[in-house]
Amino acid sequence: MAERFAELLAHDGVIRGLIGPRETPRLWERHLMNCAVLGEAIPSGVTVCDIGSGAGLPGLVLALARPDLEVCLVEPLLRRTTFLDEAVDALGLDNVEVVRGRAEELHGTREFTVVTSRAVAPLGRLADWSMPLVREGGHLVAMKGSSAHEEIDAARTTLQRLGAGVVEVLSLGIGRIDPPTTVVRVEATRPSRLRWNPSTSRGSAGPGSTGSNRSRRPRSRKKGPPS
Repeated sequence: MAERFAELLAHDGVIRGLIGPRETPRLWERHLMNCAVLGEAIPSGVTVCDIGSGAGLPGLVLALARPDLEVCLVEPLLRRTTFLDEAVDALGLDNVEVVRGRAEELHGTREFTVVTSRAVAPLGRLADWSMPLVREGGHLVAMKGSSAHEEIDAARTTLQRLGAGVVEVLSLGIGRIDPPTTVVRVEATRPSRLRWNPSTSRGSAGPGSTGSNRSRRPRSRKKGPPS
């Protein structure tokens, strides 16, 4: 199944502009394995939301590597959700839901044990979009690079406001991939009760936003996981 997904990325993913053609020779080490090891930071049998999922990295890869997880892929752009829907059908996955929308549109209506992301935004903005979706005791698990510690320092005020508990930097896949995957894991210490108010978000909407303040109702797969 992972090999089939790699083929989809290398063909349809490139044609549709979801992944650069220069990335195809290094799909496995730079993208698939890099995302698959994220499972080391996620407990068994929980719900996962991947915001700004794009081509399904890391969310769809997690669903392949960890069939015990219920994964919701949140992506605002139609051409990307179309690809994700087609990939889910082609791979026969029954543990994946695809939602077209911005993360903020789910605030106050959905919550998950883990919220993931990859190359979406600096940690401060990412926390504003992600933490309201994390249930109490759950975690934000964001894939980051060498600037992870600097991003944490810059986001401390925001993290405190959002009720963050333990914040840590983890290296995943040691001995399996080189270099290891760096993630920031943020504990949620209070219930996710925040709601997004579109009228206060002009010009600062979520990943992939066009800047519109008009909320769109998310389009979901019927066979997806419960909230």
